[in-house]
Amino acid sequence: MPISANEYFKGRFGCKVYKLALDGGMTCPNRDGTKGVGGCIFCSGSGSGDFAERRVCSVTEQIEAAKARVAGKIKNGRYVAYFQSFTNTYAPLPYLEALFTEAIRHPEVCALAVATRPDCLPEAVLGLLARLDRVKPVIVELGLQTIHPATAAFIRRGYPLSDFDRAAARLTELGLHTVVHVILGLPGETEQMTVRTVDYVGRSGARGIKLQLLHVLEGTDLAALWRAGQVPTLSLEDYARLLGHCLAVLPEDMVIHRLTGDGAKKDLLAPLWSADKKRVLNYVNHYLSGQGIQWRTLCAATEKDGS
Repeated sequence: MPISANEYFKGRFGCKVYKLALDGGMTCPNRDGTKGVGGCIFCSGSGSGDFAERRVCSVTEQIEAAKARVAGKIKNGRYVAYFQSFTNTYAPLPYLEALFTEAIRHPEVCALAVATRPDCLPEAVLGLLARLDRVKPVIVELGLQTIHPATAAFIRRGYPLSDFDRAAARLTELGLHTVVHVILGLPGETEQMTVRTVDYVGRSGARGIKLQLLHVLEGTDLAALWRAGQVPTLSLEDYARLLGHCLAVLPEDMVIHRLTGDGAKKDLLAPLWSADKKRVLNYVNHYLSGQGIQWRTLCAATEKDGS
C-alpha cells in the first residue's frame, strides 16, 4: 500500500520533517520565449510558488524566515529545503551549485528538493544533483500533469512525453528520489485517462507522486477559460472517488507527497471547497475508508507546501 510523505520522512530521518518553500530566483523556458511566453495555463504569477519565501535575501535568510513562519507547527524536527517557484534547474551550473550547496549546508536541513521540468535536466545538472545527493538526500520533482498529448497541448506544457521518459529513467539510474506531479480534473480528461496517467507514473521508476486537484487561480489563463464556462472543476465527491481509483493503481512502495492542493486563498476562484483543508481531509478519509481502505496516514501527505 502506498505510504505518506510524512511516514517516509519519519522512517528515513527519525523525526517530523517539514518543507520550507524557497525561491531560487529563476524563470521557466515556457515563459521566457524558449518554449513559450505564457507558461502553463494554470500557473500563477509566482510560478506555482505561492507559499515560497520571496527572493529578496540569501538562501540562508529565506530558510530562517520560513522556519519562523512554521515555528508553531514543528518541534524537534528537521527541514527539507524546497526550491519550488518556476523551474529550478533553469540556470547556469555555477549558480545552481552555489544555491543548492548553501541550502544543504544549513545544519537543520536534512534534504534538498528541487522542482523542475523534465526538459531542463542536462547531464551537467544531473551530475550536480547526484553529487549533492551524496552529501544529503536530493528529491527531484517533475511536472508531468498528464500523459495525453491533446491535454498537454491544451495546458501548454511545452514538452513531449518522451522528455519525461528520458528524465525519469536517468534520475532512476542515478538513484535520485523522483516525485512526479499529476493534475486531476484536467479539461477534457475522463477518469480513465487520469488513472492511466497515474498508472504510467507508477511504472516510470519514480519513487513518489503528487496528486494535485485542478484549481483555478486569479491571474492565470485558466481563470479566463473558467469564467467563460469552458473549464469545469470537480466536486469534492467526484475528486474523492477519482483519488480512490488513482491510489488503487500505484505500487505499494510509492510515496504520496500530496493528495490535493488549493493555492493561495486570496487568489482561489474554484473550486472553493478546496480551501477548507480540514473538511477536505475528513471527507477524503471517510470516503476511502468506506471503500475498505484505511487511508488516515496518507492524509498527512496533503499538507500544503510551505504552510
